[in-house]
Amino acid sequence: MRSINIGLTDEQRAGVIDLLNHDLADSYLLVVKTKKFHWDVVGPQFISLHKLWDDHYEAISANIDAIAERIRALGGYPIGTMKGFLDYASLAEHPGNIPMATGMVSALVEDHEQIVRNLREHIDGCSEDFHDQGTADFLTGIMEQHEEMAWMLRSFIEGEALNANGARPEFSSKEPVTV
Repeated sequence: MRSINIGLTDEQRAGVIDLLNHDLADSYLLVVKTKKFHWDVVGPQFISLHKLWDDHYEAISANIDAIAERIRALGGYPIGTMKGFLDYASLAEHPGNIPMATGMVSALVEDHEQIVRNLREHIDGCSEDFHDQGTADFLTGIMEQHEEMAWMLRSFIEGEALNANGARPEFSSKEPVTV
């Protein structure tokens, strides 16, 4: 095989590939959870959540492919087995647990936020430890997508706390809300 000469040592590339495989594993678990909740959601929020999770599933799936291709571009091989994903992931499975819609949303918020925290560490590692600003930038874009998905899901939960007048219960309709 031809050697790779992109300004990173073999050790730097190996470190980045390891970080990316962790991100790939978390993304795979999250896409499975998202699709499972997409299938299982019931209740008055069914249509909105079903559609939202379909969008999230598509975005996460695209990221999975992009992460795997980034690993290949750096000369590595992406994890490609369920066992590998489970071994590398920081997210946990909860087999047999089918929560109500708000519980599903809450679980996905926690997972997206965990991924965001991991990505922040991996961005720093890519940049500071391995001097790979390209991968740091690549991961920053993925992190921003997870931040947005988490925000959308948190907004759904926060919306349930509104009273009939559309105000948060802790505020009366006569008091101005400052943020």
